[in-house]
Amino acid sequence: ALALASLLPAAGARRSQDLHCGACRALVDELEWEIAQVDPRKTIQMGSFRINPDGSQSVVEAHLTELLERVCEKMKEYGEKLDPATQRKSYVRVISHDGTKMDLSGVKFDGDVINSLKFACESIAEEYEDELIEFLSHEADNVKDRLCSKRTDLCDHALHIPHDEL
Repeated sequence: ALALASLLPAAGARRSQDLHCGACRALVDELEWEIAQVDPRKTIQMGSFRINPDGSQSVVEAHLTELLERVCEKMKEYGEKLDPATQRKSYVRVISHDGTKMDLSGVKFDGDVINSLKFACESIAEEYEDELIEFLSHEADNVKDRLCSKRTDLCDHALHIPHDEL
């Protein structure tokens, strides 16, 4: 019984890490998808409340800040998938952006999963807002790895997770 009890905190920590890593990766995926949907010909130049050190205002930053405020609502379109081999959880879209049929075999989709993922997403968006805006406004490559694994330790186990495209 004592040996079993010593394993429980590690399992709980791993679940939490899986959740936060999944939320971070889903957050970046959703932000990158939203940004890709913007037609540059349809953007309207609007001022921002932030002023850059050189005195200019950043329109991109204002757009990203607005996206960050609402992107975690998209977590309701995700479900939890358990890898039977590793017992690690990952989070996958259950509703595609383009209407294609999704393979939902083995995906848990309920209010607990959605609420946990949304809360983790909001926490990450708030805590790492500056980093997200920095990476996305400068069109950095591999934002998921740079933010979720290298800049933070949210996905320190996940550098081997394949890069899936939405």
